[in-house]
Amino acid sequence: MSNYSYNLDRHDVVFAKLYDVNVSYKNLNAVCNAIRYLTVGDAMKVLDGVIAIEMPILYKRYSKKIGARSELGGRKGRYPEKAAKEVKKVLANAVANAGNKGLDGESMFIVHASSNKTVIVRRNPSRGSLAWGRGMYGRSSINHSDIEYAKIEIGIADMNDKLSGNMRYFIKKNNPSARAASKKGADAKKQNAKPAKSAAKSDDAGAVKKEAKPAKSVAKSDDDAAAKKEAPKHDAEGKLEK
Repeated sequence: MSNYSYNLDRHDVVFAKLYDVNVSYKNLNAVCNAIRYLTVGDAMKVLDGVIAIEMPILYKRYSKKIGARSELGGRKGRYPEKAAKEVKKVLANAVANAGNKGLDGESMFIVHASSNKTVIVRRNPSRGSLAWGRGMYGRSSINHSDIEYAKIEIGIADMNDKLSGNMRYFIKKNNPSARAASKKGADAKKQNAKPAKSAAKSDDAGAVKKEAKPAKSVAKSDDDAAAKKEAPKHDAEGKLEK
């Protein structure tokens, strides 16, 4: 399950990873869902709020026996502090990697955030009930529990056309500033395109008029010459000449 990752073009995306984290991957999944498609600054605020137990995280999956929170409008949530601390470390590493590439990591968007199980370590019960009556000592539970290690992967990128349509849609939906910037860019393109069209139309009209004028003058001269030839000639006394 550790092979799940970002499957699109990685050229313009800056990644950071952390393997074998001793944190519940279910809590990590909820934290990654909460910060995905946010700016790095907004995601840091969300993580700091969770660590300070001020802002709960919405649990869309793995929400059995989880209480509802008034901050989330009655939906289920909790404060996964340990998971938020680990995700914050990975996000800080991604920002540092962007800085090494000459990019402004604080203004970039989180386009990829995921968590998956990597290794499951089986823990057997200590010597106790299984060895009771065999000359050993101690008593413990006969149940065993496993340790599930997880992987965290975060990718940040600027808003560009190389991102998928779903990514651009959710970035605009979750960030009013990005939505306003896209509208300004569209309006600027429209304004730049209108004068060019009008100028092209005026040039075409002028060319048509220039080409049409000589044709009219040539037609008039031909009509005048034909009229002169057809007109009857009179002598000085007003009689028609033969």
